[in-house]
Amino acid sequence: MSPLANQHVAKMNGLGNEIVVMDLRGTGKSVSAAEARAIGLGEGLKFDQMMVLFDPQTPGTEAFVRIYNIDGTESGACGNGTRCVAWVLMRNDSREKLFIETVAGKLECVRKGAWDFRVDMGKPRLKWDEIPLRDPFHDTNNIELQIGPIDAPILHTPSVVNMGNPHAIFWVNDVNAYDLARSGPLLENHPIFPERANISLAQVVSHDHIILKVWERGVGLTRACGSAACAALVAAARKELTGRKAKVTLPGGDLFIDWRASDNHVLMTGPVELEFETKLSPALFETAA
Repeated sequence: MSPLANQHVAKMNGLGNEIVVMDLRGTGKSVSAAEARAIGLGEGLKFDQMMVLFDPQTPGTEAFVRIYNIDGTESGACGNGTRCVAWVLMRNDSREKLFIETVAGKLECVRKGAWDFRVDMGKPRLKWDEIPLRDPFHDTNNIELQIGPIDAPILHTPSVVNMGNPHAIFWVNDVNAYDLARSGPLLENHPIFPERANISLAQVVSHDHIILKVWERGVGLTRACGSAACAALVAAARKELTGRKAKVTLPGGDLFIDWRASDNHVLMTGPVELEFETKLSPALFETAA
């Protein structure tokens, strides 16, 4: 029997970005890719990301969090999931702030309301080898990449940003005019992205408003992606399409992104929702492989 059988989990969402939170601190347990995939098959437990809390590695942090995609691969960042983790950790006390850690670094989480949290997502990485890209591009605001006929590409010349994971942002006049379900997988797995990439379509409405649609690496189309919203704001500000603060509207709702000038950190504010809590059925892991 899997050590994760009967483990307590919280099923949550951030703007419809489906999240499972599992606290393994103090247990010595781990999660394999096969177990992550099996959990996602549980009734009502299909997730975009599963946030698994392990014992903290750095003094002053509450937990070290590993982030699993529904296909069992790991991600370096998930803004919506981080807000869900903050709610779980602060649900029974009056704290207004705490720190967690992921492979992308130490993240500050601040309570802004009963169900609203702000996450400091850290500094964006903008150099080609930090994103990373296969080929050296001096200007990561506009890289040479397109899909479709060479003389009439469907999508082309994205901006690229790393917000704990790689993002490519294509600038369009209408995010709904493109079949991202078709082009997303091709672009996610393009050889130019050695670690694959999250693919976004971004429509700049005004100096402080962006509409975003996201194909998420290892997940697919998603109703919201916090790190993609951060990446889009950074890229838009660098191109002088917006200021350093903007509302980013995703299919699931609005996030508020602030690329703080004082320290270059990107702050993301938005809501979370608890759907239900349960224990993992042992039957889930009977065929996990």
